[in-house]
Amino acid sequence: MNSKVTTTLVVVAIIGLALHGLILGRSLQRFRKEDRSISVKGFSEREVQSDLAVWTIRTRIADNDLAAGSKAMEAMKGKVVEFLKENGFKPEEIIQKDLIVNDKKAQEYEAGNAVISYRFIIDNILQVRSNQVELIEKVSRMTDELLRRGVMLSNRNEYQGAVRYYYTKLGEIKPAMLTDATRNAHNAAVQFAKESSTRLGKLKKANQGLFTVMDRDESLSGQAEGGFAAGVNDLVKKVRVVVSVEYSVE
Repeated sequence: MNSKVTTTLVVVAIIGLALHGLILGRSLQRFRKEDRSISVKGFSEREVQSDLAVWTIRTRIADNDLAAGSKAMEAMKGKVVEFLKENGFKPEEIIQKDLIVNDKKAQEYEAGNAVISYRFIIDNILQVRSNQVELIEKVSRMTDELLRRGVMLSNRNEYQGAVRYYYTKLGEIKPAMLTDATRNAHNAAVQFAKESSTRLGKLKKANQGLFTVMDRDESLSGQAEGGFAAGVNDLVKKVRVVVSVEYSVE
């Protein structure tokens, strides 16, 4: 009786170990298969035209009399506004930004015996903010006409240029660009699997890179990496995105 029970227990134990080994083997096999994967990148690029332009117009007057200088500046501002309206800009697109008065005699670092030609330097800053980007591009090249009207222009502190162009409709093209980039990544993965004599499995994970909007000419030199806008000087922009995807292979 005891021997029969013992025999039965031994047989059950053997069967249990066999089943456990079979399950473990299949698990290890599945783990090895799932652990095999490839990572590829997909790229999408589009050329777009800016839809917003900001033109900063800085004028300057130097005078020893503040009241006279202010009057002259107001007259100069009127000429600029008149010029802009004549060339198709709406009043609401013309913005008064700053009026800066610099009193040379009030500056502590000026030498006591320094000869000051003009005491007051007055800077007026107008800004044209418009979706008429091509109009701004055209009219901003006609500043010689302002000079003929007696308007003294200043480019002080305009490190990025007087005209800056922006593309604000990124949200409208993002979905299509992501689809293109993902499709390109999948095609690259299929090609890789074919060349390596494997079969492409399921998508394991995907990461979207940052969108970059850069000036067209800067994109040719490979600048503007890292997901930030490289420049605002070109009417035409290049929009780029890279996605990274990982597939299992069998």
